[in-house]
Amino acid sequence: MTPTATSVLSDGTITRLVEEGRIKIDPWDPALVQPASVDLRLGDTFRVFHNHRVTSIDLRRPPENLTEEVRIAEGDSFVIHPGEFALGRTLEWVELPPDIVARIEGKSSLGRLGLIVHATAGFCDPGWNGTLTLELNNLTRVPIKLYPGVLIAQLSFMTLDKPAVRPYGSADLGSHYQGQREATESRYGSPPPTRAA
Repeated sequence: MTPTATSVLSDGTITRLVEEGRIKIDPWDPALVQPASVDLRLGDTFRVFHNHRVTSIDLRRPPENLTEEVRIAEGDSFVIHPGEFALGRTLEWVELPPDIVARIEGKSSLGRLGLIVHATAGFCDPGWNGTLTLELNNLTRVPIKLYPGVLIAQLSFMTLDKPAVRPYGSADLGSHYQGQREATESRYGSPPPTRAA
C-alpha cells in the first residue's frame, strides 16, 4: 500500500482538533491561531550555562550540572547578551496524538531582530507531551530583553500517513524529555528514565 501524503494542518483544522481534545495546548487561546500554525508564548524559566566552570563539552562524557535554572518574576525581564546561548521554555503545555507531529519555528519578526529561538531541535514527535524547550541565541551586538508571556514562536502540525507504532514516551524508547515542565538541559548520553511498573 502506498503511503498517503502528509498535510500541514490549516487554522480551521487546528482549532477543531484542539476543541475535540486530539491536540492539547494549555493554556489555549484561539486568538493565537495563525493560517497554518499557533503562536506560542515565552515561559518564566530559563537555563544558563556555567561558562566559568566548564572548560569543554565532551559528547562521550557530557558534564552534569552544565546549566542552572533562572526563574523570572512577573514584570521582570531575562536579558540574553550578544552571542549568548540560553534555554527557555514555552508557556504552553502541548500534547500530540500518535498520528500528528509538530514543528516549532521562531517568529519572523524576532528573527529580524537577531533572536534565534531554536538551534536544531524543532521537531515534536507524535505522542509528545510537555512544554517545549527553546534554544535561544542572540546574534546581534546588543542585549535583548525577553519577558515571560511575549509571543516567542509558532507551532505547525502535520499528519502522519498512519499512527506511530511507538509514539514518543513509549517505554522502550527512553524518551528523556516526556512530561517536562521547565526549560530542560540536555540529557545527551544519560541513561533512559526509569518508569514505574
